[in-house]
Amino acid sequence: MTRHMGKRGSTTSREGTDERHRSPGRSGDALRYRPLFSDALSRYRPHSTTVLRVSVGLVFIWFGLMKFVPEASPAQDVATRTMDVLSFGLVPAEATRPLLALFETAIGVGLLTGVLLRLALAAFFVHMAGVFSALLILPGEMWNGPMATPTLEGQYVIKNIVLIAACLAVAADERRR
Repeated sequence: MTRHMGKRGSTTSREGTDERHRSPGRSGDALRYRPLFSDALSRYRPHSTTVLRVSVGLVFIWFGLMKFVPEASPAQDVATRTMDVLSFGLVPAEATRPLLALFETAIGVGLLTGVLLRLALAAFFVHMAGVFSALLILPGEMWNGPMATPTLEGQYVIKNIVLIAACLAVAADERRR
């Protein structure tokens, strides 16, 4: 095996393997797949916000459709009580579930298809404000103990921060167009 100096002082073997990437115990197989992974990520990058948009859309359609079926959604009771407080009791409890089901499904369809995307994003962020308000409106149901450990219902709300981050990326991409 003949060695020569490559760029930036690294040595390469005749076969062309750059030895500065080798570490003790590291298989050459991992290095062989690095370009494939890098190439896949490069191809994915231009579509990443579309994948985020479609993914959140599918989640919203799924959760929205669940709300059409009584007792199918684990968030149904919390959503009903939150809506009651936010609407000052003007929205009857029996109307809350179908209204939320329709709203979430419509947001999901808008995100999935990209049709009326800005309207769907605006509706999404309004919906998330309502969802997160449950953390303040229903503290006894959202938090446990003096350390403010979230209950299962609280965790169900808090995990939506990931959906918000995804939709912020989608909104930023949409704004550039």
